[in-house]
Amino acid sequence: MQIRRVSFDHPDAVKLNDQVQAEYAVRYGDDGDATVMAAADFAPPNGVYLIAYDEDGTPVASGGWRAQDANDEGNLDGDAEVKRMYVIEQMRGRGLARRILAALEEDAREAGRIRMVLETGLKQPEAIALYTSSGYEPCAKFGYYRHYESSRCFAKRLRPAD
Repeated sequence: MQIRRVSFDHPDAVKLNDQVQAEYAVRYGDDGDATVMAAADFAPPNGVYLIAYDEDGTPVASGGWRAQDANDEGNLDGDAEVKRMYVIEQMRGRGLARRILAALEEDAREAGRIRMVLETGLKQPEAIALYTSSGYEPCAKFGYYRHYESSRCFAKRLRPAD
């Protein structure tokens, strides 16, 4: 497995994003995640987007982080927001999401971010299990879905408190 940095608008990123959006649509009965995002959100040093490729060069997993600071959606200064964590169905259960998450955390830490945050939903129990088993704890709701009852937000400190 090889993990590569790509732009959020890279063709493989677009392909995996379309797949995760389709999965969200099935799980939640809507059109997928409506959070506004742009390729520039994931451009270093203010973010990164990663794709895991199998030995044949097929994209099989993705995830990114983007810098967020205090805003009217509930973020705090120094936040690194995880977005579009996804593993194709036939590759699940092999630790790929955990590897991408660890790489995202390391990259955000090196970029000077203070905490990693993410929003997920009750219809994604495997995501909640991944994050809680990786040291994430429930936090105040933030982001586009902060007013939705099914939304769950989590955070993990990347650096010790000052």
